[in-house]
Amino acid sequence: MTARGTAADPFEILLVEDNPADVDLVLEALRESELPSHHVTVASDGEEAMAVLRREGKFAGAPAPDIVLLDLNLPRKDGREVLAEMRADPALTHLPVLVLTSSEAERDLLHVYRLHGNCFISKPVDLTQFFQVIHAVESFWLKVARLPPRPRDSRLGA
Repeated sequence: MTARGTAADPFEILLVEDNPADVDLVLEALRESELPSHHVTVASDGEEAMAVLRREGKFAGAPAPDIVLLDLNLPRKDGREVLAEMRADPALTHLPVLVLTSSEAERDLLHVYRLHGNCFISKPVDLTQFFQVIHAVESFWLKVARLPPRPRDSRLGA
């Protein structure tokens, strides 16, 4: 068995973000990574995110993510609904969900934690701070934190 974060078994990140500029910023920050290897799957709305997580349709071959970076304000199904659906699905409850949002509303913060989101991060407007946040997320969640094993559930392809 290989360790995650190697070329043989990269960290798998699901980025759920509808703003192409924010997607580009996150991907750029991750390209500067000190980690040996990671792979990012991008979902542009909540429906697509659930299809990736459940490996449905065109996402049947998508890798099972190790973490989910989730925006709250999404088309079709918002991030709150995605998080609630994930926490209600036994095959997905183990996944760390890091909410990365432009919201600074206390009601959103409380709602995310009530739904057992793992952290709530307000996106900085400043580019340098944005990169620092992504690097901090990466440093903690992919280097320090011990992540749950990928499930053996055939739907998640592990």
